[in-house]
Amino acid sequence: MSTEITHIHHCSVLISDTEQALAFYQGVLGLTVNPDRPDLGYPGAWLDVGDQQIHLLELPNPDAGLERPQHGGRDRHVALVVNDLEWLIDRLQQSEILYSLSRSGRRALFCHDPDGNALEFIQTDG
Repeated sequence: MSTEITHIHHCSVLISDTEQALAFYQGVLGLTVNPDRPDLGYPGAWLDVGDQQIHLLELPNPDAGLERPQHGGRDRHVALVVNDLEWLIDRLQQSEILYSLSRSGRRALFCHDPDGNALEFIQTDG
């Protein structure tokens, strides 16, 4: 049985401050802002990740104030492929952003954006 669903187009994360979020996603991670975002009536940004996107939504967070797991692998998260995990580790350390290595033994790490959204980065061979 096959499916007509072929890939993920984008994921959305709630943020409290677009400038602060862009300092992380664009400044630290090196993602590019997609200029095609229409005026949606609230601040935010669309970021290109290959053929997919991350949508930053500056909207009230229904989870604000809740304690999240420190290790992102035990929380809902977005997983991204990275060509060079050491490059990312260097960028995170330069920006004093805490991270934890994957507990699975894979070449992967977890960190959080300024709003506590968990991100996983996986280095693959292809």
